[in-house]
Amino acid sequence: MATQEFRPTHVAPAAGLPTWAAPGESRPSARLDPLLPVRLVDRRGDWGRIVCSNGWSAWVDGRLLVAVPQGPPEASGAPERSADARPLLAELERALSRYRHLTEELAAGRIDGETFRRRTAGTRIGAVVDGEAIWLFDAEHERWVYCEGADMTTYAVVEPASAEPATTVQRQPPTRIGDAP
Repeated sequence: MATQEFRPTHVAPAAGLPTWAAPGESRPSARLDPLLPVRLVDRRGDWGRIVCSNGWSAWVDGRLLVAVPQGPPEASGAPERSADARPLLAELERALSRYRHLTEELAAGRIDGETFRRRTAGTRIGAVVDGEAIWLFDAEHERWVYCEGADMTTYAVVEPASAEPATTVQRQPPTRIGDAP
């Protein structure tokens, strides 16, 4: 039987982390090494059950784990040049403004939670800005694009959105932690 590849979801904090055999025990059983990759598999309040790459499992203070950033979906095919980024930036600005307005209405009590959910249903926006570079989610074409100035390149194509609103958060598989340079 093939062994499933270990995919960490978190790392221990830089100071390491004590572990317990069960939540609420009075004495720790061992200590995780600093920045040790682990997979969080269960939560009970602030407690988190982790599994290490060798299969060893323990309970830790889950609040202290450091999440491993989740990567984008895998790109399908080679990158290709896309259209001008400015129309997508304008649409993102309009969608974010609409969402902000509804958030303010909800916070002020002018609309209720159900109205907020109904009016935001289907809203899908995303942007990451890092200096002159920006990643934008193009909801119309179900893809992430990378922009430098006005030039866009398709970065990753995502699965088509479901017509039904999701009731739980669905996450992409965690990224692998590579060797540090």
